[in-house]
Amino acid sequence: MNWNGKSVLITGANGFVGSYLAKELLDDGADVYGFIRPEDMAAMEKNLIDKGIKDKLKMLEGDLTDITSLANALDASQPDYLFHLAAQSFVELSFRKPLDTQQINCIGTANLLEAVRIKDLDTKMIFAGSSEEYGMVISSEEQYQQALESGKTVFPEPETIPELPVSESNPLRPMSPYAVSKVYGDLLMQNYHHSFGMDTVVSRAFNHEGAGRGIMFVTSVITNQIMKLKYSETDRIVIGNLNAFRDWSHVSDIIQGYLVLAAKGKSGEAYNQGSMRTNSVLSYILLGMEQAGWNINSIETMKGEKTIENPAEINNDPIFGVNFDKTRADQVMLEEGLEYTIQDKGINMNTDQGKVVIEFNPDRFRPAEVPMILSDNQKIQKIGGKIQYSLSDVIQDQLNYFDLKENRE
Repeated sequence: MNWNGKSVLITGANGFVGSYLAKELLDDGADVYGFIRPEDMAAMEKNLIDKGIKDKLKMLEGDLTDITSLANALDASQPDYLFHLAAQSFVELSFRKPLDTQQINCIGTANLLEAVRIKDLDTKMIFAGSSEEYGMVISSEEQYQQALESGKTVFPEPETIPELPVSESNPLRPMSPYAVSKVYGDLLMQNYHHSFGMDTVVSRAFNHEGAGRGIMFVTSVITNQIMKLKYSETDRIVIGNLNAFRDWSHVSDIIQGYLVLAAKGKSGEAYNQGSMRTNSVLSYILLGMEQAGWNINSIETMKGEKTIENPAEINNDPIFGVNFDKTRADQVMLEEGLEYTIQDKGINMNTDQGKVVIEFNPDRFRPAEVPMILSDNQKIQKIGGKIQYSLSDVIQDQLNYFDLKENRE
């Protein structure tokens, strides 16, 4: 698609993803406007400076909860395309501040849609949904029974088990206030197409990471601590739940997916964006440690239990009918049901440089956790979406970012 001369408005353009998208569009010749809250201007300025676009992006101050400021931004930009990325996107914070999350993500999205509708603009809108909308995905009969026995509500009930990989037709079972807010925005976008004929497309992006990812997100928590460990600024890695499996993509692959959806996405429809692989938080640590210079011979819990030899060894055996790279630790957790609990207190990594401790912090465990997610991205593939980066590429980019002392905290 030729972006030269196209007017593009990005909400949250100074955020992690927004700044990558803005740079890509500016490089492609688009006229790019960023809708940014005044209080976020300084807080996220580094994202724009790092991308070299601070003086190229046309800043429009405003707030999603103020429909007048949205109307003014639309008047100023007259966008051909609008990427709605602005949100309160931190899952853990949504449990502590659910009302703020709903106000920004739900009311803010409704205000944006209404502003575009009232202005009667011929604008294609791409909404940043989330894989968190799928929530409780059932991976096995055992998991389903455990969920029921623990008192969890599984609704809608699964029609088939396993429900992996996750396609766009999977049931939505959000498990956090953030996820609920994204379901609201997702369905509202689709409704405005069906009710008012507006040109809206929903991206349900699975986890995407890279250099500059916010320090509060788990992948940055991990890679930041690994580099601190490398430079003797800490003597251990402190983390929450290691058992969560996520479909991690490189942010650049997701950006390309957004551009594909803008060019070829069908109005009123949702598209998964993911890598079609799933790896544990534990594997993110293991692979990060190995890429930073450690060779990990084995891991075991503090009492010498739950031992895995060569835990970072990679294989491509099929699981859930999909071939993807996974560590030996992933394979044991997926096939043998190995799970690490708070009672284990942590894990000892036995490396060629001695023992390294992974310590569990109970405060970093969420009230409700999505156990596993694995995307089916065939729908976006059919219109040109591609995954070009491996998980190792993603981790290396983050390690390189935190290799600079000014980026470590």
